[in-house]
Amino acid sequence: MGKNKNITGSGILGWIEKGGNALPHPASLFGMLALSVLLLSLLGYLFNWHALHPATGEMVETINLLSKEGLHRILLEMVDNYTGFAPLGIVMVALLGIGIAESSGLISASIRMLVSKAPPGHLTFVIVLSGILSNIASDLGYVLIIPLGGIIFHSVGRHPIAGMAAAFAGVSGGFSANLLIGTIDPLLAGLSTESARILDPEYYVLPTANYYFMVASTIVLSIAGTWVTHRFVEPKLGEYKGEVPKESLGKLNIREKKGLKWVTIITIFVVIIVGAGLMPDNGILRGPDNSLLTSPVLKGFIGVLFIVAAILGIVYGAITGRFKNDADVVKGIVDNFKTLVPFLVLVFFAAQFVAYFKWSNLGLIIAIKGAEGLQSLDMGLIPLVILFIILSGFLNMFMGSASAKWAILGPVFIPMFMLLGYSPELSQVVYRIGDSVTNMISPMMSFFALIIVYYEKYDKSAGIGTLMSTMLPFSLVFFISWSVLLVVWILLNIPLGPGAGLYYQ
Repeated sequence: MGKNKNITGSGILGWIEKGGNALPHPASLFGMLALSVLLLSLLGYLFNWHALHPATGEMVETINLLSKEGLHRILLEMVDNYTGFAPLGIVMVALLGIGIAESSGLISASIRMLVSKAPPGHLTFVIVLSGILSNIASDLGYVLIIPLGGIIFHSVGRHPIAGMAAAFAGVSGGFSANLLIGTIDPLLAGLSTESARILDPEYYVLPTANYYFMVASTIVLSIAGTWVTHRFVEPKLGEYKGEVPKESLGKLNIREKKGLKWVTIITIFVVIIVGAGLMPDNGILRGPDNSLLTSPVLKGFIGVLFIVAAILGIVYGAITGRFKNDADVVKGIVDNFKTLVPFLVLVFFAAQFVAYFKWSNLGLIIAIKGAEGLQSLDMGLIPLVILFIILSGFLNMFMGSASAKWAILGPVFIPMFMLLGYSPELSQVVYRIGDSVTNMISPMMSFFALIIVYYEKYDKSAGIGTLMSTMLPFSLVFFISWSVLLVVWILLNIPLGPGAGLYYQ
């Protein structure tokens, strides 16, 4: 693959890209960050950096990782940090199925059909929207939608990194938005309920508490992501002149059409089977609490993706003649896995950094201190909402888990909002905005390293600076557009969801 000469832009984004790409290799950088955390943990211990946990009332103190116990833990848990790093297993299992589907030619044929039927003017909107909707299926967007966005853009003569950026904006920046209730909704609602009961023991936050607002957010963010792609990202990237060949967009032959026909039939059959297991009360595919939201189909969607993609890929490959025996299928998996090698190296260092940051309590202390600072300010609702969004977004740069941060912030801000006359549902939706808009520029985001690997496929010189400069316009515009939507929502006093108003009485 050749170096794309047109990727570097001018102005502030160009400086960000140049400065970021001047940094060491991402794997080296994460290694340096891990060492920095070790040193900071020693300083924090010596200078007694601490904070009072608002939920438990316990004192959170900095743990010195350069102590005897810390060094033992570093050595004993190094392998577990790596193998237990969430994106690692998710990506590898997903690629088992996707590798079969890709090597069979199924993905290529599907893309050709999609591109031939999608209106060119709506292609970006569809990709951003697909990224947002993919969050209903756990981490599907990171392993499928983002690389697919690059392939689709490349196939129609547009810059592939722009396509991946648009998809990444939807998947990561629009993390909390959706047209359906996802697994994040009941998770945050449960934490909000516990926080609200600090003041009101009978209060209950429904999983649908923010549904109306999130549906509107999905449309607004899809439009905003489309505009940023066309207005900033594609002009900055220019014409793609790399050496990665385009996917062929020739007409489908008879075998390919027959293969897609059978894939469609099997897909419908799978949907019927899954529906039969989910829809009846006490259905076999419902969760332990008989809920759809805790169903293994949703919580274990990566496993479902592997099984379905493998079946469809094998069927398509057999019909088109691409797969003649099992050896062809295995070869397809192996060839696809070769692309993971840079990611496997990078993840080792990223996993150690994230683990050290958690063990030292530095992330927890930063989050608590930031929350206390915002709580001490006395202001009106709209300024408070904007500052809370900024705080949540800032803390997201240090702590990746949405539920972990809300477990810290919720007990502080929900009672505070309630005492001021504002509902727990409102404080929850404000947090969700801030937690989402900086996902795509946060190195603490679990899939950050994977996105860099995706970029490097089309541009060997791409690095952290390329990713940050490409995604920063999305982050800023998403922050502005989402905040404006919330302010309008507040001014019009529209319920956030079924039975979820803005004010607490």
